[in-house]
Amino acid sequence: MKQFQKQLPFHAFVGLGIVFLIVFSYIPMFGIVIAFKNYKITMGIEGIFTSSWAGLTHFKELINDYNFPNLVRNTVILSILKVVFSYPVPILFAILLSEVRNLVFKRFVQTVSYLPHFVSWVVVTGIAYAFFSSGYGIFNDLLLSLGIREKPLDVLTDPDSFYGLAVASAIWKEAGWWTIIFLAALAGIDPSLYEAAEIDGAGRLKRILHITLPGLKSACVVVLILSIGSMLGGGLVGSNFEQSMLLGNALNSDKSQIIQTYAFNIGLAQGRFSFATAIDLMQSVISLILILSSNYIAKRVTGSGLF
Repeated sequence: MKQFQKQLPFHAFVGLGIVFLIVFSYIPMFGIVIAFKNYKITMGIEGIFTSSWAGLTHFKELINDYNFPNLVRNTVILSILKVVFSYPVPILFAILLSEVRNLVFKRFVQTVSYLPHFVSWVVVTGIAYAFFSSGYGIFNDLLLSLGIREKPLDVLTDPDSFYGLAVASAIWKEAGWWTIIFLAALAGIDPSLYEAAEIDGAGRLKRILHITLPGLKSACVVVLILSIGSMLGGGLVGSNFEQSMLLGNALNSDKSQIIQTYAFNIGLAQGRFSFATAIDLMQSVISLILILSSNYIAKRVTGSGLF
């Protein structure tokens, strides 16, 4: 009891976190039943329990939608590209920063790299328009003035450019933030290992290959599992929904429209909450399967996993 009283402030902080989790994560889970009902917002909260059952009607409607294959293709391709190209960047950046001996320069670079994480996607979209707009973009003005291009590039409206724009903007915005995790993992590596390796004649590259990378293994596996599990959701490196919603338009919708934007436009914007809930529930189930599968494979291959 005395120990509990001493730790009371810590228990209070943990208790607030648990209350937050229950109120905003567990209680709303009762709303999952909407996916199997014909619910309308005019029914209020009571309608969640009193509305008629629809069974799997909303799920069948989504699967039979003519646009469903294109939505799945865009969502999966965009997520895979982010995992493939965005995932290695913070690892490499953390290793490079760990090799920098000038502490002032190291802290400056680290601070500058993770500041974009705090910039909203609305601002990032504005920056993208300022750089790549075909009418007044800095990038196109530079290409035209140097004679590299005769016509401006339609980066913001060309469907074939959307994937590259989304991945590049996600790397710029989030890579520095995720670097913090890997820098923390590097801080846990015993410095005596580097000293012993240096005495034995190991160069910088060999120390990275045989000490740094093995020391990052656990952190890399955890981040990779979380990245794979969130492939159909927001994504750990950049929000697919916000990018597609803000950078997408009528001209590049063939590549920019994903499952999340479809759920918003058809489900929430038109008041079809049951249909939108069915879409989100399907995504959540698939994400859970991806997390469990990737965690199982990671434990079998590397011996470490998320749980």
